[in-house]
Amino acid sequence: MPSNRTKSKSIDAAVVVSYQPYILFILLGIIMTIKENIQSVLNDIETFRSKYKVSHQVNLLAVSKTKPFDSIIEAYRCGQRRFGENYAQEGCEKIERSRQEHLDDLEWFFIGPIQSNKTKMIAEHFDWVLSCDRPKIITRLNEQRPYHMGKLKVCIQVNISHEEQKSGVYSDEEIRELAEFISKQPNLEFRGLMAIALNTDNLATLKEEFVRMNDLFQKLKGIYPAVDTLSIGMTSDMETAIECGSNLVRIGTAIFGARDYSKH
Repeated sequence: MPSNRTKSKSIDAAVVVSYQPYILFILLGIIMTIKENIQSVLNDIETFRSKYKVSHQVNLLAVSKTKPFDSIIEAYRCGQRRFGENYAQEGCEKIERSRQEHLDDLEWFFIGPIQSNKTKMIAEHFDWVLSCDRPKIITRLNEQRPYHMGKLKVCIQVNISHEEQKSGVYSDEEIRELAEFISKQPNLEFRGLMAIALNTDNLATLKEEFVRMNDLFQKLKGIYPAVDTLSIGMTSDMETAIECGSNLVRIGTAIFGARDYSKH
């Protein structure tokens, strides 16, 4: 007769088989290389595109926050070029390091909450900011963007789940007003929307949030010709996000492993 421990392991394994491969490996503690992880995520992106008959390209943004630069180098050698950072100081240090290494074809995305005293370093280093949510920050980014770097590409962060602890704007009216404000900034280029969905197992709620995001995105595309980016979907909800129109998914743990927040 199997011991309780053996029985528990069997039950756990049965529960996790429904997860996508990269999540399964995390749950079971199987160590994979960054190369294998990236390929697994890319394979799943293509599987979901085929499953839901998605014709547009879905790009992968590797979220490298708290991870060492060596991990970025390993991902770079696998062909990954888009990287996302949440912390301004850490992200700028990595960007400076990438310039020293002559990795000139990287695209750096700032995806975290923005403090006023961090806008200058963000404007001077990053290619994209996905987390714009108020005029004050947008104005500072515009004023502090070096002319020689070209326009800073920005997205509006939408608090699609209406959670107080999350950044982002709420209403359709706020989104429209902020989009118009960004479009008037000479050193910024308005490119789309970003959101973090509610952390829930309720698929209907998740789809409702993502469908609303896509509706907002499509309306903005009809007004602003440069709008082309809808960034929804992370490790746990990537499939639903792709089904609902995402073209930029943000994946961190499934590529680089668990994060260490002790220094932040």
